[in-house]
Amino acid sequence: MVKIGRIEVGPGRPLGVIAGPCVLEEPDRVLRIAQSLAELTDRLGLPYVFKASFDKANRTSAASWRGPGLDDGLALLDRVRREVGVPVTTDVHLPDQAATIAQVADLLQIPAFLCRQTDLLLACAATGRPVNVKKGQFLAPWDMAHPVEKLRAGGAAGVIVTERGTTFGYNDLVVDFRGLGEMAKIGVPVCFDATHSVQLPGAGGATSGGRREHIPALSRAAIAYGVDVIFAEIHDDPPRARSDAATQLALADAPALMTSWVALRRVLDTAAQAT
Repeated sequence: MVKIGRIEVGPGRPLGVIAGPCVLEEPDRVLRIAQSLAELTDRLGLPYVFKASFDKANRTSAASWRGPGLDDGLALLDRVRREVGVPVTTDVHLPDQAATIAQVADLLQIPAFLCRQTDLLLACAATGRPVNVKKGQFLAPWDMAHPVEKLRAGGAAGVIVTERGTTFGYNDLVVDFRGLGEMAKIGVPVCFDATHSVQLPGAGGATSGGRREHIPALSRAAIAYGVDVIFAEIHDDPPRARSDAATQLALADAPALMTSWVALRRVLDTAAQAT
């Protein structure tokens, strides 16, 4: 079990949800999305963490908008935390950012490309916050035991590992659902990133493409496999999103999809109790 602010995620707990826009945009929009998701997850009984990045340091093109930056971004995340009343998470890109970000974020997120960076992992662990580390697109699932070991050795308050697809040739990702079971053997909660898993890295030339239509099926497959948390980037107007426009889920589609998650989880729990 991992405690994130006032919620808990892990085996035996309700399905956790980490969701929000890819990158922090206008404050009114961010707060509106956060409030909508908070009300939806509360109604469905899903523990919820708001996610948005203050800086997208791994954009395909240097010309792409990266976000409001550390100071303004943390101020906005703090507003979400206080005004909406939910825990928040964001990416940490550099070791010297960790302590500052941990003053606001209830959960620190390690981007997939940085999951092997020892100094970054140890700096995040030293904050005393729980850490969600995304599996690199280049890693085998069982190799995530090494980042977890580093975080535990560094004193992390808890660790979550996230599947977000594996490199499959050029400009494509594939999800091997067997990997969810392999990562569960590490002994920490497993999260499935339903939106980055449908990404087509660099397929848009100066941007990444994506196949948003596969989000519902992949997310339900992950729940059927037994994940503890679903991660999804959600925007009220995905085509106009300033990052990951091809893969974010529309806010209007979130109620039906999350309702299906709850229904599926209920069926699986009932079946497990009957065996």
